[in-house]
Amino acid sequence: MSLAGRTLTVGATEQIVLEPGEVVLTFDDGPRPGKTDSILDTLDQFGVKATFLMLGSAAERHPGLALEVAERGHTIGTHTYDHVDLSTLGPTQAVAEIYAGQQAVAAALAPADLVPSRFFRFPYLAQTGLIRTSVVDSSFIVLDVDIDSKDYYSETPRQVLDRTLSRLDARGSGVVLFHDIHMRTALMLPEFLKALRDRGYSVVNLRTTGGGVFDTPLVTAEASPEA
Repeated sequence: MSLAGRTLTVGATEQIVLEPGEVVLTFDDGPRPGKTDSILDTLDQFGVKATFLMLGSAAERHPGLALEVAERGHTIGTHTYDHVDLSTLGPTQAVAEIYAGQQAVAAALAPADLVPSRFFRFPYLAQTGLIRTSVVDSSFIVLDVDIDSKDYYSETPRQVLDRTLSRLDARGSGVVLFHDIHMRTALMLPEFLKALRDRGYSVVNLRTTGGGVFDTPLVTAEASPEA
């Protein structure tokens, strides 16, 4: 049985509706040399695609690796420029930080004429209703989390694996949060994907409609609506 499932293309958060047994793999905070590339190799080995929510600052430091993620067929989303807790900012400041991250990731992908998707995830999953509304009004699609692996804990790969599988099995489907900056995650991933295949799950390839947020004007402190 193939682990690769369907491709789901959405234009809004509420359209991310998964069937029982369907999983979306997401990785935050990268790209990070030595970890992201290892994760890419594992995903290729199992024939599945993931969504990478990149920091603008990380894409600036490692543009070649950011581009490789896209060229290997994965979806690129954004995660602010520098992992700021947006719930501590006003809406204008928050959108400016998000837009700066989007611009940096877009610059890394530009040599191949690629653009980031419209997916965005809040750092720390921290948000306010007002800021979320501003994000959505700016044509981003918020990618929420159903199963948090908590792979940022200083634990063994096996502990991360067992917790994530337990939470997924209890829920039956969902968007799984990993981080491609931890070696424990890279080491855990082959066993995780093998377990998904053995349990009969399928990995959904998530995409967005449209050519990115640059199709719609963003209101920031530095930009007029015509910018």
